[in-house]
Amino acid sequence: MSQPGSGALGLQSQLPDAAHGSALVQSIGHFSTSTLPAFIHQLDAVSFVLLVITLIAFVFPIFVLFPPIPVERSDALRQTHSRIGVPPKRTNLGDQMSSAHRPQPGQVPKVQSLYIYPIKSCKGIELAHSRVLPSGLEHDRLYTFAQLRTPAPGLAASSGNQQTKPVWEFLTLRQLPLMANVKVDLWAPDPAKTSRQLGQVDEAFLVVRFPWMDRGLRGLAQWVAAKISRGLQAAPEKEFMLPVAFPSNDDIKARGYSFADVKVWSDIAFALNMSTEIPSELAHYLGAKHRLGLFRMDPSNQREVLRAAKPLGKLDHVPTIDFQDGYPLHLLSLTSLQSLDTLTIKDDTMKQLDARRFRANIITSGSEEYEEETWKVIHLKSPSTNEECQLDVNCRTVRCKLPNVDPETGIRHKVEPDRVLRKFREVDEGAPKMGCLGMQLCPMLPGANNSDERDTYIEVGMSINVVKRGSHVYVKR
Repeated sequence: MSQPGSGALGLQSQLPDAAHGSALVQSIGHFSTSTLPAFIHQLDAVSFVLLVITLIAFVFPIFVLFPPIPVERSDALRQTHSRIGVPPKRTNLGDQMSSAHRPQPGQVPKVQSLYIYPIKSCKGIELAHSRVLPSGLEHDRLYTFAQLRTPAPGLAASSGNQQTKPVWEFLTLRQLPLMANVKVDLWAPDPAKTSRQLGQVDEAFLVVRFPWMDRGLRGLAQWVAAKISRGLQAAPEKEFMLPVAFPSNDDIKARGYSFADVKVWSDIAFALNMSTEIPSELAHYLGAKHRLGLFRMDPSNQREVLRAAKPLGKLDHVPTIDFQDGYPLHLLSLTSLQSLDTLTIKDDTMKQLDARRFRANIITSGSEEYEEETWKVIHLKSPSTNEECQLDVNCRTVRCKLPNVDPETGIRHKVEPDRVLRKFREVDEGAPKMGCLGMQLCPMLPGANNSDERDTYIEVGMSINVVKRGSHVYVKR
């Protein structure tokens, strides 16, 4: 960890006050309200117009150079950090339904796009390349939101659990679809940048933003500030910041964090409760009916992949995960997505299937429809570098209704794609009456337990060569 003052706690304490813009108003001085009406009354029409033009000409440049816009944490981070990810205008998923993603003569499948979701079920970050860890892509599913619920007495008794104390349960788009509108930006230290005020900051941070506008004049000021700072289409947002690195003991104590159990499906994870970082407005925006919490997985106490009996015989490490559903990596084929899209009923809120609905880490192109379901081991290799990566393909991804939520708007469709998945993709005997799309994988990292081993990376454009094929049967928790 960095020295005190340079970590998450130190940086947040040094960030500018949001009321910084008011200093400009104070510097202009005060105009006597008693003499102003008399002065204006003495002016004729021409003089009055000239006065107004003069004031506008004087004030406008000052307003442009020093706009009364609150200084946000992301503004401060720009002094020492750079935002990580593929800019939206350069996305590798801009033409998802193009025939170019179908199999091409003489070409093997390739990695089309990469995504991480630092906070589970919130907006993802598209990447051009990523480090691969035993637990998946670096920075993926580090955090999860949770709700504090008291089990119903009847449910607790039927499960043989007499304990009815409140339990933290993880949250996804299934319960709170507006989580799709919670944006997460990853900021990494940039060696080329320095700051007199902040000094040298060596840690990465997440800046979390969500739509929010206060009532009354304060809300109007936020609306104007958003238009000035981010364009006419921008809406007011509220943001908060989280550390990427696991907090030190000093930070845990200073910021009031604590460890607690959080239920993730049938697992119980002992994770760090960082709910003190959540603005109260977020629960109101999401429509949370229970107390909202935020948890960070402890890297020394990750969840084991309990259903990975097969890969355990092939890997020299036990696969672990943070807040992923069940496996470290999730793969989706654009060709298979296109096939499913042709069967999907379209309307005004479902014009086409978007790969991002399925929240995969690795999105591929160039394979036959559903060919990925025959893969057992795949080898990825870069055409331009020496990077290569081998992945164990464990099982199909069994789908719930989460993909019904539009990743752009947070609006839940009434039936699609859950209907089309259940009707046409009930293909796994281990998951009757459930639809399947995508595959779950574990990284095959030689020497994963050896810190001296060279890091493994995955990047867009890597070729995919199938090392082994076979059948898959889903194993329930």
